[in-house]
Amino acid sequence: MQGRGNAVKDVELSGVPEDTAHGHPAATVKITNHTDRSASYAVQVDFEDSSGKTVETTVTALRNLGPGQTATLLTFGEKPAAAPTTPKIAKAQRD
Repeated sequence: MQGRGNAVKDVELSGVPEDTAHGHPAATVKITNHTDRSASYAVQVDFEDSSGKTVETTVTALRNLGPGQTATLLTFGEKPAAAPTTPKIAKAQRD
C-alpha cells in the first residue's frame, strides 16, 4: 500500500454499466470515515482495459466527512470508452 495514500482501506469501488453512463467509464465511490474526527478525502480512480492498461483517470474529492459516516459519489471519465473498463483505486488520501 505504500505510495497509494493513507485512506485506501476507507474506499470501496463498484462499476457502473457503461450503457447507463452513456458509454463513459464510471464508478461508484463509497467512502467511510473510520477515524474519530471529520476528514476530507481525495480518491484517484484508474479505469483499466481488459489487458490492465489504464485508459482514463479521474479524481473525486469529498470534504468534511464526519467520524463513522459514509458517503457515496459517482465519478465519470471524460471520453467514451472504446471497450469495457474496470475501475481501480490508484490512490486515496485522507486529511
